[in-house]
Amino acid sequence: MNAQSISLVILSGVVLGVVVWVLAKLGRVLVRVAEALAAAAVVLLAVGLVIRAVWWAIRQALTHWRTSLTVLAVAAWWHWWGWVSLALTAAVAAGVLIGWRLIDVTSFDAWAGRHLRSWWLRWTVYAPKLPEWLHACGLSIKPDAIPVVVTVSPLGRTLRRGRKQTRARLPKVLGVRSGASWDGVRVRLVAGQKPEDFDEAARALASARAVMRCQVRELTPNVVSIDFQRRNLIAEPVACLELDDLAGAAGESVDLQRVWAGRTEYGQDWHVPLAGSASHTLTAGASGAGKNSVTWCPLVSIAPAIRDGLVRVSGIDPKGMELAYGRRIFTRYAVTGTDAVMVLDELIEAMQARKAAFAGRVRVVPITREHPLELLEFDEIGALTKYTDRKTRDAITEKVALLTTQGRALGFTVRGYVQEPTKDTVPVRELFPRRICLRVSAKSHVGMVLGDQAYERGAWANRIT
Repeated sequence: MNAQSISLVILSGVVLGVVVWVLAKLGRVLVRVAEALAAAAVVLLAVGLVIRAVWWAIRQALTHWRTSLTVLAVAAWWHWWGWVSLALTAAVAAGVLIGWRLIDVTSFDAWAGRHLRSWWLRWTVYAPKLPEWLHACGLSIKPDAIPVVVTVSPLGRTLRRGRKQTRARLPKVLGVRSGASWDGVRVRLVAGQKPEDFDEAARALASARAVMRCQVRELTPNVVSIDFQRRNLIAEPVACLELDDLAGAAGESVDLQRVWAGRTEYGQDWHVPLAGSASHTLTAGASGAGKNSVTWCPLVSIAPAIRDGLVRVSGIDPKGMELAYGRRIFTRYAVTGTDAVMVLDELIEAMQARKAAFAGRVRVVPITREHPLELLEFDEIGALTKYTDRKTRDAITEKVALLTTQGRALGFTVRGYVQEPTKDTVPVRELFPRRICLRVSAKSHVGMVLGDQAYERGAWANRIT
């Protein structure tokens, strides 16, 4: 080995040593940088988690502000005055509420009971259990239902989901309102759902909640109210108003656009219009369903107006039984098809005369003694619009159509009653803006009376017992 080779080896060793030294220094620097980055990442992650936790807490506190204020008040009381005074105060408050409920359950439920019940049911029943019910009833969006994005390029084809999801997405519970007999649970739909999906699942939701009825109401395009009936408030008959109590009332005091007709399943008074908008009414129900009560209860409520001549009632009673025991209140009364045509002719003649008298002067004829409300009670309308001779049937159908299309503004109202609400039986059923469905014999009758999807939304009239 000559001197040149030795020099090259020594130089190579020196260069290698320098490189190793530089790499060692660089390694130490990189280690410090990595440690600093790791520490920064941990700090940032912790800060991010804290920020998210604080934001979640603020959002929950604002969303559930009543519960948040209650918890803060209890915590502050415990801190400042101790748990003994807190327990005594809670016991006294509970005693006052129990006593209030025992003394006057109506005012208690209106002012306190429904709010306490709504809060309790939300956190003990609907918040923990409703998501499970919705998922079991098919009202969740599964991960495999999320759209897949396909990208095609010269290098190949790739598949990518729009968003990575590991769990099914469920509607969010927004609030609970609990009444005397119904619970209304407001939920926000997730993308991919529509209110009609909940309509179709109403029966399954009722079974999941172990209640007799469930109905769905669309509040906004992405919010629905799922209503569960806990108990039936109208299982027992509701008495109409006492005539003795109405004897001293003036006819002018009767509001013909808001006539008391009974009680609703929500525990509230039920009012129906006999004059003005949506006054023409078609009531459908099987034999013995209670159509007679829909006839007589409003008539009893407007007895002072009938007595004082502000309302003139006409009756068409093909069976000759339902309206017969109130025969004296009817200005016109018919049993046969021929007599029914005569009654309708008289009403149309009076309507045409009133139209000629008020044309160009007013849009709605005021109800007075000179121009009273002409109210036609047409029982078993199908008996004369289908089960009679063709000439009579066509005449009655035509005249009822005239009264329902022109009579509202002129002070003429038609209320019809039918057992079989098919189009063949009642050809003019679409001309009745207000329709009432009592117990019917077939599921299809519900849609015929109340419109498409009424049964799916919870109008289970065929299940009334």
